[in-house]
This record gives sequence, C-alpha cells and structure tokens, in this order.
Amino acid sequence: MRAGGLSGGNQQKLLISRWVSIAPRILILDEPTRGVDVGAKSEIYRMMNQMAQQGVAILMISSELPEVVGMSDRVYVMREGTIAGELSGEQISQENIMTLATGAQPVQA
Repeated sequence: MRAGGLSGGNQQKLLISRWVSIAPRILILDEPTRGVDVGAKSEIYRMMNQMAQQGVAILMISSELPEVVGMSDRVYVMREGTIAGELSGEQISQENIMTLATGAQPVQA
C-alpha cells in the first residue's frame, strides 16, 4: 500500500518513523497531530517521547495548547513575530501561554 492510501494519522506516523530511522539529533515538527484521530495522536506522542529519551532535541510548533502543555519541557511564546516569553517546568500552563500570547501581563519567573 502506498502512503497516499493511508489515513492522515498513519501518514504522520509513517513520516515520523522514517525520520527516526535516520537518527536525527534535532527534529522539527510543525503541527504534528493536526487532523489526526485520538489514537494516532497518542502514538505520535509516544514516538516523540521515545526520541526525546534517546537524546533527540524536538522543536514542536503547535497551536493546540493541551498538546503544548503536555509535551513540552520548555515553551517559547510568539506574539506579533517576536518572542513574548519563555516558560519552563511548572510555569508551563495554558493560562501562562495565553497571557504571553495576548500581552495581558508578564508571567513571573
């Protein structure tokens, strides 16, 4: 079966598997779970976590806040083309991300 005949989620998993096979040091994923079902998302997250545990640096670009909060060790929030702030560890929350994204108030470190 060709990749074009697979579901969106299976296509995403196939692409990530191909990238894993070349053992990258850095992997940039832009909206890695957009348009895929919950089961495929879970599998993609598992693959990403496995790569991170193997030392791969993953730069994930996502507009899905629960995904960002659940998958990130560090978050840079962009507003009007510039970095509005950096969050890490316990600072990473939907509220803090939205505060930085809207410019409502600075997030205290």
